[in-house]
Amino acid sequence: MGKMRLQDVAPDAGERKSTTIKIIDLMSKRVISAEPHFTVARVRGLMQRNRILAVPVVGPEGEAVGMITATDLMDDLKDGTPISQIMTQRVYKAPAYNEVSVAARMMLKHRIHHLVVTNDQKVVGIISSFDLLRLVEDRRFELKNAARRGEAG
Repeated sequence: MGKMRLQDVAPDAGERKSTTIKIIDLMSKRVISAEPHFTVARVRGLMQRNRILAVPVVGPEGEAVGMITATDLMDDLKDGTPISQIMTQRVYKAPAYNEVSVAARMMLKHRIHHLVVTNDQKVVGIISSFDLLRLVEDRRFELKNAARRGEAG
């Protein structure tokens, strides 16, 4: 069985909405970020208080210089360890005005669950695989209701 794409479950081209969904439409705009000197304890606290699983690490200009995830913090780390010592330095980013399919492809290709969203290299949001799942669920709901309307008419 081949890969399923969002357009494979969408209505035919004649019924498709003319708007494309952009990353900015789905991303979390309230970004909780950290700085390289933050400690493991501080970042753990940020994640727990905000119920998040990933935190971009930003430099002085607001640019992404790393990423910390809940998985990174599972190891037996000393609370005072600076996150610069354990953060993932390869940050996957996408511009806010790209189509959401770009984010999905990047996540699949790199096997990641969070993508930093940028505008002029500055962090402006974060999009997760859960955000993409919500889009699919919303689309499924639209299709189900459209089918019911078609049956009624």
